[in-house]
Amino acid sequence: MSYRVKLELFEGPLDLLLYLVKRDHLNIYDIPVAQITGQYLRYLELMRLLDLNIAGEFLVMAATLMQIKSKMLLPADPVRTEEEEQEDPRAELVRRLLEYEKFKEIAENLRQRETQQGELFKRKIPEEEKVAKPVNEVYFEASLFDLITAFSKALEEVPKELFYEVIKDEFTVEQKVHQILHLLLVRPSACLSELFAQSKSKVEIVVTFLAILELIRMKEIVAIQKDLFQEIEVTRNNNNIIPYERRDQTKITER
Repeated sequence: MSYRVKLELFEGPLDLLLYLVKRDHLNIYDIPVAQITGQYLRYLELMRLLDLNIAGEFLVMAATLMQIKSKMLLPADPVRTEEEEQEDPRAELVRRLLEYEKFKEIAENLRQRETQQGELFKRKIPEEEKVAKPVNEVYFEASLFDLITAFSKALEEVPKELFYEVIKDEFTVEQKVHQILHLLLVRPSACLSELFAQSKSKVEIVVTFLAILELIRMKEIVAIQKDLFQEIEVTRNNNNIIPYERRDQTKITER
C-alpha cells in the first residue's frame, strides 16, 4: 500500500497480550498458549495488511510465544523425579504481564493525580460570567486492538465474491477522511460497523479503517465504547467525553 500509518497511540506486544487475555476472560496463571499464539499472529497479519509501523518487539514476542508453545508440546522429562517440580514455560511471560499491568496502573494513577492537581488553583469566575456547561458523558476509550478487532470482523463479513472482482482503486485515505468528517458534522457520532457496512469492497474497508486511524492520530475524532469490548463509535473530539483507560477497569492480577 502507498499509504503508511505511523501512530503515536500504537501500543506494544504486552498490551496486545493483556487485551487478548481480558477479552476472552482467560486465567492469567494458566494461559492457553496455543490459542493466544494463534490470535496474536492473526493481529500481526492484520497490522501488516494495513502497513502499520510494526515495532521489532512485536516480532520478538511472536517468536517467544512460538517457543513457549513448542515447549508445552514436549513430553515431560523422564529423568526428573516426581518430587522435582518442572518449571512452567509460561512462568516468565506471566510474570512480565503482571508486572507490566502494575506499572500501567501506577502510570494511570499518576496521570489522574496530575489532572486533579491542575484543577486545584483556578481563577474564581464571577457569577455573571458563569455559563452552563454540557454534562460530560463517561465512556471507555477504544484501544488500537479494539479497532483492529472491529476491522477484522468487517473483512470477514464481506461477501467472498467481492474478493475476486477487479475493482478500480477509486478511494484514497484523504477522501475518506473528508467523508467521515462531513458525516460527523451532520451527526454527533457513527458506529464503526456502520461505516464498514457502507463499503462495497475489501479495498474500501481498508481505506476507511486507515482514514479512521489518521483522524484519531490528528485528534479530530475519538473512538469510544459504552461498555468494555462492545460496539465502537467514532465522534468528534469536542472534550465533552471523559474516557477511562480500559485496562485499568478490568484487572487480571487477582487469582
